[in-house]
Amino acid sequence: MYKISELAQKVNLSRTTLLYYEKLGLISSKRQANGYRSYSEFDLQRVKLLQQLQAGGLSLKECQACLEAKINREQLLQRLQTLDEDIAQKQKSRELLSSMLGMSSMRDWHQATDKHAPSAHLDWLMTQGFSEKQALRLKWLSKDMNNHEQYMREFEFIFDGLDRLGPSSTGDAIKALSSIPVKTGELLEIGCGKGVTTIALAKHTQFAITGLDNDEYNLSCLKEHLGQQLSLNKSSSLEPARPPSLQQIELICASMTDMPFSDQQFDVIWSEGSAYIMGVKQALESWKPFIKQDGYLVVSDLVWLTDSPDDEVQQFWLDAYPDMASVASRQQMIEDAGYQVVDSYTLSQASWDNYLQPLQQKVAQLEDHVFVSLAFADLQKELTIHRQYLGQYGYQMFVLKLRN
Repeated sequence: MYKISELAQKVNLSRTTLLYYEKLGLISSKRQANGYRSYSEFDLQRVKLLQQLQAGGLSLKECQACLEAKINREQLLQRLQTLDEDIAQKQKSRELLSSMLGMSSMRDWHQATDKHAPSAHLDWLMTQGFSEKQALRLKWLSKDMNNHEQYMREFEFIFDGLDRLGPSSTGDAIKALSSIPVKTGELLEIGCGKGVTTIALAKHTQFAITGLDNDEYNLSCLKEHLGQQLSLNKSSSLEPARPPSLQQIELICASMTDMPFSDQQFDVIWSEGSAYIMGVKQALESWKPFIKQDGYLVVSDLVWLTDSPDDEVQQFWLDAYPDMASVASRQQMIEDAGYQVVDSYTLSQASWDNYLQPLQQKVAQLEDHVFVSLAFADLQKELTIHRQYLGQYGYQMFVLKLRN
């Protein structure tokens, strides 16, 4: 027989807990002549059995039911399912904590967070010490703060020597220009990159062009291309359509989310394949103040060209570009933002060839190179998707006029 203090010590429980168990009828004591409670060996083993059941995740009420009657299999299956869900959630919590400590990738977390709370995600990344440029690149390229620097080094290594980061062609740019009645004034190209479209616009219009990009290296490549064009024009016996010059094109390194311009400064704002970085809806609203009354916005975006894409390509773009929409949905968003659609067309195969063929050649040259990050694997996957499914999606050029 055990006194309550002795039983409490053997089962490592408090006296209060044992009294509560006795009140529930799980154990029973006998009163000695001196009034003290005493418990039997059976009570000791009963408490230990109860502890084993609790270790299996059962509530006290469920433990009592198991002790007093046959096991309720359905009840235990429900408890097992609940435990599995709890374990899965705790595993996710553990993975997140280890990721935040730099012990594993945060890619899945970043993708999910950016899908549900893009603005808060960007703000949080900047709170962690990333510049806006780094944070934006992390959101749409590396998607992993723990491996971002290595990813970007390898991404830039792969694209070194290539002029385009996405599909574009002079023919498609001229087609958009033909829908705009004004050919003089001020034009801002947002996300000008290495300047392929910038130079085409300078050749075929009389606009004073401002090229904006947040990457100094891209802008230095554009300056070099402009110098080459000037040299080529001077040495050529042919009369150029309109030779681009450094006087006609001003280059500014700044973020598209915080542009250093005056209200209604530009007759035309031009942005090919870059609005999605900050979100098309936000871009339409944020850029509007810089456009003159009756001015124009030319923007291209990746869209679905079918209502029933294959599962593989749908999942790929759900991860890579969750906000991707149909042409009709984009047009509705555009109209809701206060623009009139002047023209809309899908970029040509030539635009895709200009982007994909040099990239495919470069990737083939680098197949034996050792990459640490996922940059190379991501591009290989993208190229595979393009080979198999291009046509179910594509870039759509929108020529928009600002409504009064």
